[in-house]
Amino acid sequence: MSEMITADLVDLDLDLSADTKEAASRALAERMVALGRVTDLDGFLADVAAREAQMPTGLDGGIGIPHCRSAHVTEPTLAFGRSARGIDFGAPDGPADLIFLIAAPAGADDAHLTILSSLARQLMDAEFTGALRSASTAAEAAALIRGEDTEAAAPEAPIASEAPIVPDAPGAPEASTASDAPAAPEAPAAPGDSSSGSPDEPFRVVAVTSCPTGIAHTYMAAESLENAAREAGVEITVETQGSAGFTRLDPAVIAAADGVVFAHDVPVRDKDRFAGKPTVDVGVKAGINRPAELLAEVREKAERGETSAPAGPTPVDNAGDSGDGYGTKLRKWLMSGVSYMVPFVAAGGLLIALGFAIGGWKIDKAPSVAEHFIWTDHTSWAALLFQIGGLAFAFLVPVLAGYIAYGMADRPGLVPGFVGGSVAVTIDAGFLGGLAAGLLAGAVVMGIQRVRIPAVLRGIMPVVVIPLISSAVVGFLMFLVVGKPIASLQSALTDWLEGLSGANAVILGVILGLMMCFDLGGPLNKVAYAFAVGGLAHPTDGSLKVMAAAMAAGMVPPLAMALATTVRGRLFTKTERENGKAAWFLGASFITEGAIPFAAADPLRVIPASMAGGAVTGALSMAFGCTLRAPHGGVFVVPLIGRPFLYLVAIAAGVCVSTAVVLLLKGARKTTPSGQAADETSPVEKRTPTTV
Repeated sequence: MSEMITADLVDLDLDLSADTKEAASRALAERMVALGRVTDLDGFLADVAAREAQMPTGLDGGIGIPHCRSAHVTEPTLAFGRSARGIDFGAPDGPADLIFLIAAPAGADDAHLTILSSLARQLMDAEFTGALRSASTAAEAAALIRGEDTEAAAPEAPIASEAPIVPDAPGAPEASTASDAPAAPEAPAAPGDSSSGSPDEPFRVVAVTSCPTGIAHTYMAAESLENAAREAGVEITVETQGSAGFTRLDPAVIAAADGVVFAHDVPVRDKDRFAGKPTVDVGVKAGINRPAELLAEVREKAERGETSAPAGPTPVDNAGDSGDGYGTKLRKWLMSGVSYMVPFVAAGGLLIALGFAIGGWKIDKAPSVAEHFIWTDHTSWAALLFQIGGLAFAFLVPVLAGYIAYGMADRPGLVPGFVGGSVAVTIDAGFLGGLAAGLLAGAVVMGIQRVRIPAVLRGIMPVVVIPLISSAVVGFLMFLVVGKPIASLQSALTDWLEGLSGANAVILGVILGLMMCFDLGGPLNKVAYAFAVGGLAHPTDGSLKVMAAAMAAGMVPPLAMALATTVRGRLFTKTERENGKAAWFLGASFITEGAIPFAAADPLRVIPASMAGGAVTGALSMAFGCTLRAPHGGVFVVPLIGRPFLYLVAIAAGVCVSTAVVLLLKGARKTTPSGQAADETSPVEKRTPTTV
């Protein structure tokens, strides 16, 4: 295995080739390509950009750490660049002058990921970053990062260590082994510390850090918390849930802890271990940027006697932001339920559609295949597919309700959520009833968790008490209080859809088309799709028209971008033209997300164009009276579509409108001084997102 970083992977004059984060990533990635560490430059940069879109990688102190795991990386590699002017990576304190591009293979081995995580920890050491800023040669900088002794006074600890020794720092702890659960610092608490159980004992904290890729931010947050704890006289043990796996904290350490800090952007694994402790729950960047505040906050909670169950909004839903408004939280809770529901929709709906396609429209009247099945009869096979699909489809509302409650209250919300969703099915409250049941279940569980209980009962709360009480309360409310009014509303909505015709149907088609194409698979798209799918549970002519319009509109954006790159390729970059080839299949398969790469690079032109075409397609589909029994499948389920020729005409019309609009908007933008289109510019300019 070659060295992770060499002088060839260092650029001490990054200003000469880059002035944006995209250009900086490209310049450093090109060095990786030259050494054979990256096989596909554009594919790798797309993975870097996708990681950057999840959360900016700029850190306080002038550091940028773009990073990703990618199938285009042959071995773990690190490239370093230094910029005198600074490059904006989204850090709160301004541009970064030290840029580290970290590339890990999709299946990187644990040892090398540990080395990368150790670099992340070293970046929290001011002496280490200062030495990099003063390095005079690429070889010297590479040696510093590798942990070798140089005249620039590199850190003494080898980079493979999880916690390198800081030179000349009196009382520095011994470097730990490459473990995901570094040992707690041994610094004693200040005399007279009244926040812990005894004035002679330190305040003890356990922490968990994690980020989407688990390569950099996970370990930087851990290092930052450990440094802040050392300064505050707090004893801390951190569990880093990174890509290289993790070692669970000793249950005895958790039991002895006075407080818990979660700094994470993905769900904490086995969160129930920390039940009943004062807890601070934030995003991973807060763990890096303000660790002292977090430790002070958990100390204050412990002094007030506040405890929390391992619940509350999960980090994957609230992105670790405690300042989200209620509307934002509500949207995330609903999307949590919808995201878990969609696989049941796809599997169950397509099985039902196949049953109809093979056995005809009367297959729903077939007897149970458990009692009557003829191996050589195609009708029996059609009935089998239909009945399996029907069982999968029956889970839609309970799954929706259960995972809305999960988004609000974590695992304790699942039982009352599923119970409430099942009640909604029983009383014919449908999709709307599932939404209400999920929100009620989450609210009830969150209310129960706020009640102070004796320590002796905390162990049985998540397993017995919370499921028992919350299920009884949610069941009562759904059966006797809110369920019947919602069922009446659902019935009225169904009747309204059934009676839609003429202008009203066209208006609904326009609205569905706009929603499906606004955020290309995002929350608004999912709301429109969930509305359409909800009608398939009890299909009527109106609900089948809505499903047809939603799917047709959702196919337009990727197909339009594919056509646009074919017709006027000069208006698009080489990467976009390659993405356009894939977009043909994605659009034909009803995967609206196929247009996201185009929208990310040029949102002010691509999104309005997509919405224009989607509105046309939705309106025409409703006007033509097209119907659809399958919730997914794109052109591959055309035989299951009512009036299939007119349906394809509606899609083609929308694609042509979107293509024309996006080409018109892109063609009207400024050209380069030479009069050439944007894709004829330099590679650096090609990677810079279009601005208006």
